[in-house]
Amino acid sequence: MIRSILSFILTGAFAILMNTQTHAADDHPVVVMETSMGSITIELDRAKAPITVDNFLKYVDAGFYDDLVFHRVIPNFMIQGGGLDKNLREKTKGVGKGIKNESDNGVSNKRGTIAMARTSDPDSATCQFFINHTDNRNLDAAPGRPGYAVFGHVTEGMDVVDKIAQVRTKRVGPHEAVPVETIVIKSVKLKK
Repeated sequence: MIRSILSFILTGAFAILMNTQTHAADDHPVVVMETSMGSITIELDRAKAPITVDNFLKYVDAGFYDDLVFHRVIPNFMIQGGGLDKNLREKTKGVGKGIKNESDNGVSNKRGTIAMARTSDPDSATCQFFINHTDNRNLDAAPGRPGYAVFGHVTEGMDVVDKIAQVRTKRVGPHEAVPVETIVIKSVKLKK
């Protein structure tokens, strides 16, 4: 009898512990972005930006980012990608609706953070993202002004971000700061 009660208590405690660990892992999923210049590992922050993280992971799960490029690179500012192919054509198949802007989540656009790109409409972010190359607090939300929603940070591969940020760029039609040599996002995958 005592043995079965003890077993029941231990089983329950183990289940609670496992649920806590799973929940914590779910709040901070990690993705690995393989690029033609190296790997970038990014820890996402679902606790601070749940809508944005779930939106980004939807594209990751679909393989949407495979073979797209970093199409806008500005040193000491940011590197942007996730929406155009090697010919600078916008990928439209699989693009969802704009999401609610979560820039008021208290997370600043500091060096190494990843945020959603958007138009002047605060709730227009879909698939494009950027990685801050320097602290860009001017992109944070302020009273009466929505910012750009940070939803994670680079944990490994800032040297790759630095290399990408230093490449030569040119203007191509309506696109400014396009890398002279194409920088491909080979894949973005959830780290197991």
